[in-house]
Amino acid sequence: MSIQEVPTPLVRGSKVAGRSSVFDLHSDIPAPCSNPRSSGTMEDKRNIQIIEWEHLDKKKFYVFGVAMTMMIRVSIYPFTLIRTRLQVQKGKSLYNGTFDAFIKILRADGVTGLYRGFLVNTFTLISGQCYVTTYELTRKFVADYSQSNTVKSLVAGGSASLVAQSITVPFDVISQHLMMQRKGEKTGRFQVRANGEGQRVFAFGQSRDIIRQILRADGLRGFYRGYVASLLTYIPNSAMWWPFYHFYAEQLSYLCPKDCPHIVLQAISGPLAAATATILTNPMDVIRTRVQVEGKNSIILTFRQLMAEEGPWGFMKGLSARIISTTPFTMVIVVGYESLKKLSLRPELVDSRHW
Repeated sequence: MSIQEVPTPLVRGSKVAGRSSVFDLHSDIPAPCSNPRSSGTMEDKRNIQIIEWEHLDKKKFYVFGVAMTMMIRVSIYPFTLIRTRLQVQKGKSLYNGTFDAFIKILRADGVTGLYRGFLVNTFTLISGQCYVTTYELTRKFVADYSQSNTVKSLVAGGSASLVAQSITVPFDVISQHLMMQRKGEKTGRFQVRANGEGQRVFAFGQSRDIIRQILRADGLRGFYRGYVASLLTYIPNSAMWWPFYHFYAEQLSYLCPKDCPHIVLQAISGPLAAATATILTNPMDVIRTRVQVEGKNSIILTFRQLMAEEGPWGFMKGLSARIISTTPFTMVIVVGYESLKKLSLRPELVDSRHW
């Protein structure tokens, strides 16, 4: 899964429906003045001090951020692999769904079969840090020309996704071909070859073999196959996540008791927003996966072929696996990011912040 599946929270605070948010970093939307819950204890909650970008010890921030993301990826990677196989298979030729795929892969290849391509995929952690940095720096730059939060978010989000995908796509292409490896069967364009003794190579030996085959078949351009499709998947995904997040958080704030902790609202709103954005962008994600794994050259032709072969439902393939992999990721980020920022606070500011 690419890091852009779930928009990476940065470090700027906002208020949603009278509740201070230490997670939402991109919005400058003030709390609605007409909110009937804006007095008393809620007024105190509004005054929660927000950790800004300049307050962080960047070294700690990046180290803790990478560690947190790695732990999450270990837990959700099997569903990323299952999603890829479901999206590439013709009809239901191999698996009937997410659970069926999980059981069959576990029986055929064991636990290691659910982690094919994981080592290569971990290199995309670099793109996550580049996404964070590019987003913040671009927002600061755009702020000199426009104070519109929409303009700043669109330009910064697009720029960050562009930079991140430029780093991610080659690793995605390699890891997806590794995900498609099955014992004794060829399910993708490339097959990992056995060594001289008839045994298959392991770990980075498989990666080297796939890299050589991609270079031989497509040259360097092969590592950026599906680059445009990736941009068309992840930029809209990030753009839609934030509006839905604000919408759900605001609606929940009106429905929940006034003393409900804001972190609870965020823990619910984040996954809801992720699930909504995932459903809307899944058709493009199916096309992206097929372009990268099957070696297709045209997004439009891939769309037409999928429509002709499997109809509209073909664009929902792998949806449940994708939701399973993105929603927990979002929840952990929403809940854990507050702690991450506290751990990353510059030493001289620790005593000045009260939680």
